[in-house]
Amino acid sequence: MKSIYLRNFAATATMVALCFLIIAVAFVGIGRQFVLDEYQTTMEKSADEVARVASAIGESDGLTSWALSMNLSSISNSTGNHVFLTDPEGLIVSCSDRAALCEHIGRRIPAGVLALVDSAGSYDEISSLDGLYPKDRFVVARPITDRSGSTEGYVFVSNGIDSILGAWSTFLGVAALVTVGVFAAAMALSLFYSKRMARPLDEIAAASRKFARGDFSVRVRQEEDPTDEMGALIDSFNKMADSLESAEERRSEFIANISHELRTPMTTIAGFADGILDGTIPKEDEEKYLRSIRDETRRLSRLVRDMLDVSQMRQRAADPARRSDFDLTELVLQTLLSFESRATRKNLDVDPQLPDNHIMVRADKDAITQVIYNLLDNAVKFAEPGSCITLRLYKEDGKAYVSVKDRGETIPEEDLPFIFDRFHKSDRSRSMDKDGVGLGLYLVKAIINSHDEDIAVKSADGTTEFVFTLPLSEIKQGKSGERL
Repeated sequence: MKSIYLRNFAATATMVALCFLIIAVAFVGIGRQFVLDEYQTTMEKSADEVARVASAIGESDGLTSWALSMNLSSISNSTGNHVFLTDPEGLIVSCSDRAALCEHIGRRIPAGVLALVDSAGSYDEISSLDGLYPKDRFVVARPITDRSGSTEGYVFVSNGIDSILGAWSTFLGVAALVTVGVFAAAMALSLFYSKRMARPLDEIAAASRKFARGDFSVRVRQEEDPTDEMGALIDSFNKMADSLESAEERRSEFIANISHELRTPMTTIAGFADGILDGTIPKEDEEKYLRSIRDETRRLSRLVRDMLDVSQMRQRAADPARRSDFDLTELVLQTLLSFESRATRKNLDVDPQLPDNHIMVRADKDAITQVIYNLLDNAVKFAEPGSCITLRLYKEDGKAYVSVKDRGETIPEEDLPFIFDRFHKSDRSRSMDKDGVGLGLYLVKAIINSHDEDIAVKSADGTTEFVFTLPLSEIKQGKSGERL
């Protein structure tokens, strides 16, 4: 399988290259225009300066004076521009080139160009000036005026496009080398960080494949900050792995427990039946052993029925459509009445601590009835004869609380974390409850959790208390139970 970090690197490299390409195109286009605009501005300033100098010198010595010619040469050398002057008719009379090498003096500027200068006050074009230059150049022209405003001549400043862009091309080459270097460094860093970031993903993928083969012991190394995205992902994955491993252990334990629960009555039934059939059991004892077979068969039937009841009750409790508003106080009293005869036979006192105001809750009424019944059944079963069972109902922090407390043998501390597990029976239940299969409290917790609520148990100094919560209804109740 292709490594994750290579795919990540390829995607990153593509995005970086695309970004560099966009930036390069924009840089070349915008930069080229910026250079041309800057050169044009410089040429315009040079033309204005030459026009002022020529106006000042020309009034006394004329446009062909030696001093003006030296000024043109100086400006041309400092700016790299070609400069020449014309008279009012467009005849070139002075040039920045050396007089012996100048081929422009005596030539005439097209009348149309002069007309543009006169009408607009300036001239900024790319032109060869009607063949004056062998190639098109940037040309800027300004009129030379005297103090009265009359035109004494014209100044022309020009430069070749190649000369202007030459420096830009050199800079562009250097920029291209720098860009390639930065791109290479970015790719190296991207490869490094992509590999580093993808390593946990590779480990997660490898761990997932082991999960698929049933090995839930593998974990991903937590090297990242648990507060960032990758660290949070690793932490969540490891917690999921813990949950899967725990679920697998519970599944194995469930299979072992149910196998044990089924094997015991079936072995007893088969053994007694074989003894009766092969004559090992005397005729006068057959009735006794047939009763044992009947009892074990009924016990087996109860086990299967309880398992089916647990599955059905969990499904019903998880259905929001079955939830309604009902009076929890009334439900507690009704359930309590069904234990009156059992409590009397065991000489138990019952202390119902119920509020004056009725408490309305929203839940699955049948499922909550089963919860209260199972907890009371548990309390009556394990309470010491002559002791008291306390059933308390109250509201706190926006929830309804139900507490069932009995006095009897303390549940061992090591059993408390597992008291709600399927088929778990603590030592006290094993010694006192021969018929139980350990599904009652499991069903209680499943129903309460399906309502997104909690149940807890405390057992110390001979007192055991179960407390669970339920969501309050929006319906308010008065003392007599009527809606307000």
